[in-house]
Amino acid sequence: MTHLDTEIHQLREEIIDLHRMVRTQLVKCKTALLSFDRDMAKEVVATEKRINALELKIDRDCENILALFNPVAVDLRFILAVLKINNNLERIGDHAEGIARYVLDLDKANDPEVVTRYRVEEGFEVAVSMIDDSLAALLNEDTALARKVFLKDEALDHVNKNATMVTIDLIRKNTPDPLHYVNTMSIVRKLERVGDQTKNIAEEIIFFIEAKVLKHGRKN
Repeated sequence: MTHLDTEIHQLREEIIDLHRMVRTQLVKCKTALLSFDRDMAKEVVATEKRINALELKIDRDCENILALFNPVAVDLRFILAVLKINNNLERIGDHAEGIARYVLDLDKANDPEVVTRYRVEEGFEVAVSMIDDSLAALLNEDTALARKVFLKDEALDHVNKNATMVTIDLIRKNTPDPLHYVNTMSIVRKLERVGDQTKNIAEEIIFFIEAKVLKHGRKN
């Protein structure tokens, strides 16, 4: 194994670690919201610093490999893909932190009926499933798994559209506790953004594997 191979392997392990950390953050957000676990929400906020630190390290490692080894072909595509995947994972971490802060803004648990109407649990499940697919696609270099992410993103879009209609209905009915349903709508919005970032990650994985940039050839 060459020195470049060693550096590429280490970089791969780091981006996988970041992927798993971000997934854990989202799972904890789901638990914090549905169980109104403020301690877990605080844990998510605190962990965001570790995610930011790892994101910066991965960026530096990519820059060092490019400067020292002048990689070409598949190695170059991998590093370019990692740079973009890294950025999208960090942004997903930001969304998870934002969700946790919405939980901390509440003084009591959400009304279960409101949570059900907003399809919050479904939104979390789809978002985490998309991250699982993108990680598996990276681990196995499987473009079929990466493309599953695009289809699942449509389900998150439906949940997001539903949230708008539910909010309008609750406002018209002058429902009590407006902070709860406004926060819930904001959480769904963040989950929809998680879907967009994960879709970006899937595109970069396909670029790495197939040397194909989909985002300029596929209608959104």
